[in-house]
Amino acid sequence: MTHAAPVSPVDRAGLRQRIDKALTDFLASQRTWMAGVDDALAPVAEAIEAFVLGGGKRLRPAFAYWGFRGAGGMDTDQVVTALASLEFVQASALIHDDVMDRSDTRRGEPAVHRRFAARHRAAGWGGDADGFGDAAAILLGDLCLVWSDELLHSAGLDPRTVAQARPVFDAMRTEVTVGQYLDVLTQATGDTSVERASKVARYKSAKYTVERPLLLGATLADAPEQVRAAYSAYGLPLGEAFQLRDDVLGIFGDPAQTGKPAGDDLREGKRTYLVAAALEATDGAGRELLLGGLGDPGLDESRVARLRELIDGSGALARTERRIAMLTDTALAALATVDLDTEARQALVDLAIAATRRTD
Repeated sequence: MTHAAPVSPVDRAGLRQRIDKALTDFLASQRTWMAGVDDALAPVAEAIEAFVLGGGKRLRPAFAYWGFRGAGGMDTDQVVTALASLEFVQASALIHDDVMDRSDTRRGEPAVHRRFAARHRAAGWGGDADGFGDAAAILLGDLCLVWSDELLHSAGLDPRTVAQARPVFDAMRTEVTVGQYLDVLTQATGDTSVERASKVARYKSAKYTVERPLLLGATLADAPEQVRAAYSAYGLPLGEAFQLRDDVLGIFGDPAQTGKPAGDDLREGKRTYLVAAALEATDGAGRELLLGGLGDPGLDESRVARLRELIDGSGALARTERRIAMLTDTALAALATVDLDTEARQALVDLAIAATRRTD
């Protein structure tokens, strides 16, 4: 079990289509409700629909689903609908992240705050257009977080089962929020240590991308403790490897595939593991060059290219790739220590490969 199967584990069991249907149906009902409140809320409904339905890898519901199936859970549409709630947690985090990072685009489209700022300008409304865009995006992100709760509770599962899963769901949302704060704090303080970068990656992304979704699925299936322990031992290193791949793509990725301008992580001043490793291995003029470029919103393509060369030449890129490989191997080894449904085990292996070898 070392090669990804031709059919993505996100597409097996009709999973992607079922997740999208659950999200589409839920959003349609929310649009109807908002239309009854005020016609002015139509752009809110449209923006969230475009954001949630217009893209996304559906990895978090996939990890949760195959974690559920691996623990012996019986497949139902109600379970898939409940797990689709993870997409609203993801949407909330991304919408807020783009505001904090002052990002212009997401998935090749204007970020939500830019979309609403443009609406303000086009309408000729009073006040500051960018301030309006920021306020709208914060509220839309909050609304997505509220809706994650609502979808989980309205999916049709036994209330006792949902109550049993609540601590995992709540811990996940708390962790990603404090992880976001640590990320902002790290940029503000200029902490360039590898240790800090790893902690930010763990809480901002790793736990809520893989470990917590797996444990949510395991809890819904009433999995025994040894299965949950194996899922954590698989999920934590894999989640970190996923974030490290994201960090590499944030500097070296192809904008046509990532949907974000090349070098955006540098302009935003991200103190990622990759950047921390480069700073650790560089001194003198090279270190000054890298620190001077970090957080500079005016960083042009030629300077981005120079910083890429510096990071690659320092050995930081190779070090990060080795760490991704090591973390992935650690995750897969943990998965092999527990008895799981055969199809689900293979799906989790394939998800690990897809998450760490992606180009978008």
